[in-house]
Amino acid sequence: MTSTSVPFEYAPAPESRSIVSIAPSYGLFIDGEFVDGTGEPFTTVNPATEEVLTEVSSGSAADVDRAVRAARRAFEKTWGPMRPADRGKYLFRIARLLQERAREFAVLESLDNGKPIRESRDVDVPLAAAQFFYYAGWADKLDHVGLGTRPRPLGVAGQVIPWNFPLLMLAWKVAPALAAGNTVVLKPAETTPLTALLFAEVCRQADLPAGVVNIVTGAGDTGRAVVEHDDVDKVAFTGSTDVGRSIARAVAGTRKKLTLELGGKAANIVFDDAPIDQAVEGIVQGIFFNQGHVCCAGSRLLVQESIHDEVIASLQRRIGTLRVGDPLDKNTDIGAINSAEQLARIRELSDIGEAEGAQRWQPACELPDRGFWYPPTIFTDVSPAHRIARDEIFGPVLSVLTFRTPDEAVAKANNTTYGLSAGIWSEKGSRILQIANQLRAGVVWANTFNKFDPTSPFGGYKQSGYGREGGRHGLAAYLEGAEQ
Repeated sequence: MTSTSVPFEYAPAPESRSIVSIAPSYGLFIDGEFVDGTGEPFTTVNPATEEVLTEVSSGSAADVDRAVRAARRAFEKTWGPMRPADRGKYLFRIARLLQERAREFAVLESLDNGKPIRESRDVDVPLAAAQFFYYAGWADKLDHVGLGTRPRPLGVAGQVIPWNFPLLMLAWKVAPALAAGNTVVLKPAETTPLTALLFAEVCRQADLPAGVVNIVTGAGDTGRAVVEHDDVDKVAFTGSTDVGRSIARAVAGTRKKLTLELGGKAANIVFDDAPIDQAVEGIVQGIFFNQGHVCCAGSRLLVQESIHDEVIASLQRRIGTLRVGDPLDKNTDIGAINSAEQLARIRELSDIGEAEGAQRWQPACELPDRGFWYPPTIFTDVSPAHRIARDEIFGPVLSVLTFRTPDEAVAKANNTTYGLSAGIWSEKGSRILQIANQLRAGVVWANTFNKFDPTSPFGGYKQSGYGREGGRHGLAAYLEGAEQ
C-alpha cells in the first residue's frame, strides 16, 4: 500500500480591520488636544498595498515650541508636584487601556507598519502594556531603587522614535519618563505615526493631565526641532547611527542628558554542540522577525565549520516553510517592507553582496503584486570584508560566516563597528558564559534570540549608542542625581 503526499495549504485567516477607525486626517497632540500643525501635511501608506491610509499634520518649529511649553507647564504645575503614587496610578490606567484596546492597536500597527498581525498582537502590544505596568510600580519607589540620594526628575524629555516598533518604542521611552516624574514631547517616525496618535487618545481616555504627553508628527526637521529646543532637558533617540551622530553633535556642550539606541550587526554564534533544530528556530527568529527591521537582529550567522553544511541545509528547509504575504493574515510569517526607500536599500546591499562574491539563496516565493516586499535571503561564502557583513541592511537578509575555534568566533563577532547584541548556541553553560564575557555587545542571548522583558536593560556599545532603556537603568536616564 502506497501513500501520496499532498502539500499542506493554509486557508486565508485574515484579521478584520473593521475594529480600527482611521480618520481622514490627524493633527498634532499638544496640551491634551488635537490641533492643526503649521507644517506641510504628509500621507502615511499601508506598505503591503501602497494604499494611502490618512493625511497627517507636520509639526513646525513653532509647533514644537508650543508642545515644549505645554510640557514645561505640566511639569511645573501638575505632573512634577504630583504624589509619585498618583503618577503611578495614571501609568497603571494607561497599561490597562492598552490591554483593553489591544486588538485595535495590533491591527493599526500592522496596517501602518507592514508587520504580521501575530507579531503586533503577540509581541508589540503586550510588551508595550508590560512596560507601563512595570514602570507604574516604580513611580513611588524611586528613593529605594538604588539610584542615589533623592533622585529627581529632569523636566521635559524630547523623544524621537523609529518606524520598526512604533508603539513598543513609544512605551520604552514614555513609560520610564513619566514614572520618573518628567513630561514628554514625542516625535514618531513619519512612516508610522498612527499608533502614537491612537496612544494620544488613550492618554485622554486615562484623564492624563494636559501637557504631560505631547505628540508632534513630522519628518526629520520636526525631530531636529525637538532635539535642539533650548527648554528640553533630556533627549532620547532610537534610529540610525548617522542620525544619532548628528544628534550627539547637536546636544554636545549643552546641559541636556542623552541616550542613543542606534544600529547593530549582531553575531549569532552556533557551536558544534548546539541543538541544531533549536538553533535553526533561533536563527529564523533572530533575522526574519519583523522582516529583519530590528536593530538587534542576528544578521551575521557564525557557524562552526564542522556543522556548516548541516545547519545551512536545515535552515533552508525551514525558510522554505515561511509564508510571505498579507500582514493581516494570521498565517503570515514575513510581512511587508516598511517603505519603498527601505526596500531600495535592501536590494542595493544584496546586489552588492552578490557582486562581491557571496552566494545568494532565496526560497521559491511568490510575492504580492502591490506593496513593498523582499523574500527571506541567505548569503553564504561571506567574508568579514564584504559590505553585507559590515553594513546594517535592516531587512530579511542573513550573512553566513564560519569559524573553527572559540577564539576565532569571538574575534569575528567583535569585528564590527556596532555592539548592540549577540547570540550564543551551545549545550555547555561554561562555554556560553566564557564567550559572552568576551563579546562586546550590550545584550547577549543564550540559546534564544530576540527575547525582551521590561525588567531587563537594553543598549549597546560603540556605534550602537550609549545609555540603557528598560529595567531600573531605564529610570536612571530620566533622573537627576541618579547613579547608573
